[in-house]
Amino acid sequence: MRSYLAALRSRLRSQPCLDLPFLCILLLLLSLGLLMLFSAGYAVALYRRGDAYTYIRPQLLFAALGLAAMYAASLVDYHIWHKLAWPIMGLSLLLLVIVLFMPEYNGCKRWIVLPGLGTLQPSEIAKFAVVLVFSHIISLNHDRMQGFAAGVLPFGILLGLVAVLMLLEPHLSGTLLILSIGAVLMFVGGTGLRWFALAGGLGVGAVFAAVLALPQLVPYAADRLSSWRDPFADPLGEGHQTIQSLYAIASGGVAGLGLGNSRQKYLYVPEPQNDFIFSILCEELGFVGAALVIFLFLLLLLRGITLAVRARDKFGALLVVGFVVQVVLQAILNIAVVTNTIPNTGISLPFFSSGGTSLLMLLGEMGIVLSVSRQTDAV
Repeated sequence: MRSYLAALRSRLRSQPCLDLPFLCILLLLLSLGLLMLFSAGYAVALYRRGDAYTYIRPQLLFAALGLAAMYAASLVDYHIWHKLAWPIMGLSLLLLVIVLFMPEYNGCKRWIVLPGLGTLQPSEIAKFAVVLVFSHIISLNHDRMQGFAAGVLPFGILLGLVAVLMLLEPHLSGTLLILSIGAVLMFVGGTGLRWFALAGGLGVGAVFAAVLALPQLVPYAADRLSSWRDPFADPLGEGHQTIQSLYAIASGGVAGLGLGNSRQKYLYVPEPQNDFIFSILCEELGFVGAALVIFLFLLLLLRGITLAVRARDKFGALLVVGFVVQVVLQAILNIAVVTNTIPNTGISLPFFSSGGTSLLMLLGEMGIVLSVSRQTDAV
């Protein structure tokens, strides 16, 4: 046993160093996220479950599991994901079908109930799968990406399948995010610009087709659009969440009311521990705290781009771009919703919002980014 542990320690010491700046930024975001989750969620947790630790306790567990998964993923050669890309995509499509037979929650079917274990959100696995498969295909066909057969067709089929299944839930924000991630990877991978213009026209047609084929989306989307344009027209209905969010942001001012001192989290902002946690952050930490969080997300993006540029091959670069862009795009969409810049789409804030599946997947993805960083030249 001792000889085995000694060999393991020796192997770990021989591993190339991972990127410390990226890791530090990531750990700062995670720490702030856990702190804000407890502060924003303890009141509603106490009211709903009689236990102030209802949301933070499992989040801490998933954070610990996620950090372990991140470290393990950082030690594994990232080229192994070439072999796992298609199986994981197949699994994600299967889960996206299964979730359609699950009970509704808030008018949507986004979670698979695992008895005794909690819930699983297939859309989180779908994001991971899209990045893996797109990176896999592009790295194998990078010199043929200008053509339709290699540069457009396989990606269009995959994105179409995932988008249709997610619209059936319906999960508009998740669909938009996955389509955006796919488009970024195709652009970075070398798909011809003329195909993006064509995709724009087809996208408009797809929206109209979705409206006709999925009539349940019409009232769902129409209500969200109406409340976005004028949330005060229905202050006790569709506009309630947005109005309370704006009150929280305005109350924070420059320096905030202080950590733990939010008033809006006391059952005024619905789901303060989830999609609208950023509004509580603004109220407690003010403009300064909100700017710091946004700055950290931007630093994560910039450091990720640096790692992608220095990656030894196309596959590693695409993995880094895909995972980092996913985090930052999701943060942008969430902040835009909370500030009523775009309609409410029900999207979480990475590393901050309550959600075990999301946090575990995010940290695992960051582990892959760190794995790529082990095989780059030092700055």
